[in-house]
Amino acid sequence: MSNEAWLERSRAAVWHPCTQMKRHETLPLIPVARAEGVWLEDFEGRRYLDAVSSWWVNLFGHNHPRMKAALKAQLDELEHVILAGFTHRPVVELSERLGALTGLGHAFYGSDGASAVEIALKMSFHFWQNRGEPGKTRFVSLENSYHGETVGALGVTDVPLFSRTYAPLLQPGLRAPSPDARLAEAGETAADVATRAAQGLEALLEAHASEIAALIVEPLVQGAAGMAMYDPSYLATARRLCDRYRVHLIADEIAVGFGRTGSLFAYQQADILPDFVCLSKGLTGGYLPLSCVLTSDMVYQAFYDDDVTRGFLHSHSYTGNALACRAALEVLDIFASEDVLSANQARAACFSRLLEPVARHPSVRHFRHCGMIWAFDVETDRPDFAQAFFQAMLEEGVLLRPIGRTVYFMPPYILAPEEMQHLAAATLRTLDRLGQTTATVDSGPALP
Repeated sequence: MSNEAWLERSRAAVWHPCTQMKRHETLPLIPVARAEGVWLEDFEGRRYLDAVSSWWVNLFGHNHPRMKAALKAQLDELEHVILAGFTHRPVVELSERLGALTGLGHAFYGSDGASAVEIALKMSFHFWQNRGEPGKTRFVSLENSYHGETVGALGVTDVPLFSRTYAPLLQPGLRAPSPDARLAEAGETAADVATRAAQGLEALLEAHASEIAALIVEPLVQGAAGMAMYDPSYLATARRLCDRYRVHLIADEIAVGFGRTGSLFAYQQADILPDFVCLSKGLTGGYLPLSCVLTSDMVYQAFYDDDVTRGFLHSHSYTGNALACRAALEVLDIFASEDVLSANQARAACFSRLLEPVARHPSVRHFRHCGMIWAFDVETDRPDFAQAFFQAMLEEGVLLRPIGRTVYFMPPYILAPEEMQHLAAATLRTLDRLGQTTATVDSGPALP
């Protein structure tokens, strides 16, 4: 069947996510027939380099032999069983290993990142109820933060494109200044911006500590804010402030966990331990939906009681799915056996060198890099920049999804030098093709 036939069937039957469907009258969907390594292939043989890891989830490439073998082996044993009143080997082993890696020994599972955020928010809220402090009901998040699109997660998301319509449904949160290094004033370093933002956080906590349950942050990189990167010192200060004002610290590692920022988990670069860690996306290497919230003994013990209403009565039908847990275990095995973090350092150094001409391009501003994430803002007056760049890169055989006027790369961890060269050269050609203009950069959240 041709690409066009699949496009017609998809437009007629599928409501695609994060999309104004009317755009697909002129912006065709890309039907994917198969994938291998970093490459997606359509039904007519055209290939696209998956430079965003299929929405930041695919760590080791498509059609990975170890991942497939692990899932096939698990299929012969157990695909799924209810986790209420039952347990199984993959969920026990995964919980033990994640606990050892994070220092947080209790794992609660969901199916996606927004679900993990909902779980963490509910746990924090319920913790304070169980502790006899019912006034602590509010949450603090950073300006321009993104934590998901379910109702609770939207309450701590500061992207009006996603949250404005649903404002009547949301519990209003508090916003702390972002430590985004792009906000540096003349003579300031990223650490200076982090210090200034932390001062704003302290003022907010001092004024509202009695009503705040938790602070939630995306460690080191605020994704939907245009890959806003910040100094690790902010996290260290935030941890101290949360301790001082008796507020939980929730680390939303959904996008930045599993090596994406250079360490296994981003918060580790600040040498801190959050009260909650939310994981998803790379958790299963992009093979199956799974999310996890890890928390401390202190939080867990606040729910451990004869009274059932003091328990955490939250559930998902596929909680702790055996196949998904087995995929996650294989991800951890690959990290351990192939020294992924060290290999990524060398890979990142190579790609950064190849991107130097992009960083010097006259329309590029704020070129930045953290681990296996690269981003830059483009100075342009095109209101359709994101869509135009997206389409132009598809013509170059590359999948990218700019965030407003921010272009970013989050490729799988197997990107080879020749693939890096292709990606860098295609980006440079596209910047030249779209032309340089003189408008002020707006790295807002509009997606193609």
